[in-house]
Amino acid sequence: MHEALESIHQRVLSRNPGETEFHQAVREVLESIGPAVDKHPEYADAKIVERICEPERQIIFRVPWEDDHGGIHINRGFRVEFNSALGPYKGGLRFHPTVLLGTVKFLGFEQVFKNALTGLPIGGGKGGSDFDPRGRSDREVMRFCQSFMLELYRHIGEHTDVPAGDMGVGGRELGYLFGQYKRITNRYESGVLTGKGLIYGGAQVRREATGYGSAFFVEEMLRVRGQSFDGKDVVVSGSGNVAIYTIEKVHELGGRVVACSDSGGFVHDPNGIDLELLKDVKEVRRERIGVYADKASSATFVEGGSIWEVPCQVALPSATQNELDAAGAAALVRNGCLAVGEGANMPTTPDAVRVLQEAGVAFGPGKAANAGGVAASALEMQQNASRDSWTFEHSEARLRDIMIDIHARCHLTAEEYGAPGNYVAGANIAGYARVAEAMLALGLI
Repeated sequence: MHEALESIHQRVLSRNPGETEFHQAVREVLESIGPAVDKHPEYADAKIVERICEPERQIIFRVPWEDDHGGIHINRGFRVEFNSALGPYKGGLRFHPTVLLGTVKFLGFEQVFKNALTGLPIGGGKGGSDFDPRGRSDREVMRFCQSFMLELYRHIGEHTDVPAGDMGVGGRELGYLFGQYKRITNRYESGVLTGKGLIYGGAQVRREATGYGSAFFVEEMLRVRGQSFDGKDVVVSGSGNVAIYTIEKVHELGGRVVACSDSGGFVHDPNGIDLELLKDVKEVRRERIGVYADKASSATFVEGGSIWEVPCQVALPSATQNELDAAGAAALVRNGCLAVGEGANMPTTPDAVRVLQEAGVAFGPGKAANAGGVAASALEMQQNASRDSWTFEHSEARLRDIMIDIHARCHLTAEEYGAPGNYVAGANIAGYARVAEAMLALGLI
């Protein structure tokens, strides 16, 4: 790490004790941006790094709700509005038992740089709750969402902070959240939430965007190496929204996804994952991934186990943070993997990133590779602002152009700063420089 950044790093550690995921996210950026600090001393004079590492606003609130049997539950809600130099705060809401303030801060910090890389006028933020929607009835989820929005509504707005979905927050939850916001404010402010249903202001391709965008980014990483998805075996961890639509687009681009997973284990289907069956199991029946293997004679279910042991040329971790460790990365290298693209947020541990980079594997960090979701959210905001609705084809074309631009920005920035092929350095420096320039222009705020 650059000497001038080490003291900032230590200050972040001491001011945010116990927030290990946030520490990891900050360290990964600070380890990359040293060359930018040398090239732009004006950033240091204005304390840009110190200000970027400190959220503009952190909101924590109580969320009481009642279950179907009259039992009362108390959850905790969060919204971290991290940086608005480029535009209104933008980032999803995550409902999962593991959500803590440090989780939301790490996600919000990553979101600042991810949103900057899109080139669109959006700042970075994130939110969520330790509520678990799994196993809850629709009415229980509705009551929780209404209670959550009863506090959140006062902090958001289409020109202030625009949440979207994330883990545990899909179309059902967003519908309940938007309905309650509309009820409280008496305004049909479509642009206040993105990822909405098509019938009430949503946008084509938003559901598919993170997965599609990840595939488009990796396609570009392969292209600059003279490769493509054609004929390549691909492993995609997870089986939620991101994983499903990553698989869909990889198949369209000529690859063959041979394994996917959930928290119970993974399925290996050497004939290629049957996407329609997978969608039926996970989106319709909401079953565990093992059910896929019960229905597909060519598939094998491995309980527990590491999906990264499955031989492949491309790996796309698309489930959750820190799922790909050094041992998994070593297995990928040993089996001839050429490229890894992060479909989830920070799914690769620092040790695993080093293993992949030292082996010459093309590695696309999440703030670049999975930026398709927030890019499509910004496109949804455009359509809401103009009361317009674009076709699926036009929306996908816009998404692909944005992901190609993000790849080019990362690739060229890495070369400019003496780290050719290092997408981590390229993404971090490019995102940092864009936010820093905006912060300088706005003065000390």
